[in-house]
Amino acid sequence: MKKERTNVMRLLDACNAEFSEHTYPSDTAYSGMEIARMIGQDPDRVFKTLVTVGASNEHYVFVIPVSSELNLKKAARAAGEKNIVMIKSRELLPLTGYVHGGCSPIGMKKFFTTFIDESAILFDTIIFSAGKIGFQVEISLDELRKAIDFTLAELTE
Repeated sequence: MKKERTNVMRLLDACNAEFSEHTYPSDTAYSGMEIARMIGQDPDRVFKTLVTVGASNEHYVFVIPVSSELNLKKAARAAGEKNIVMIKSRELLPLTGYVHGGCSPIGMKKFFTTFIDESAILFDTIIFSAGKIGFQVEISLDELRKAIDFTLAELTE
């Protein structure tokens, strides 16, 4: 049986980035904490992808541990914005091409300035959505840089 590949996996392959895959049942929506538990990983190492809009109407992507909440003041400071708010859930698919629970910083319809919480440097690899519910990729920050540009910043409490 052929393993299913997501667009994120194909994009990482095209960049010759080394990564591994994790899967979990996709029959229902799970929280990030539940996903970390299902794939047997530390929730501080499993990251979620959040899409925001700044006062300038520019969109930004923030990748933070599932065990944390995005600090909007720190996010705005990192992006050089007066303030930042989360986009509405219904805006996610048309803007990024991804559904809630399957959003990845790789392979959005358009690349948005991306920030990853600085806690990522504590781990050899981090894990985040592979762009489809039920699929996660595990990758080092160096390998991730082959696919997307990002800035490390303090983003959580």
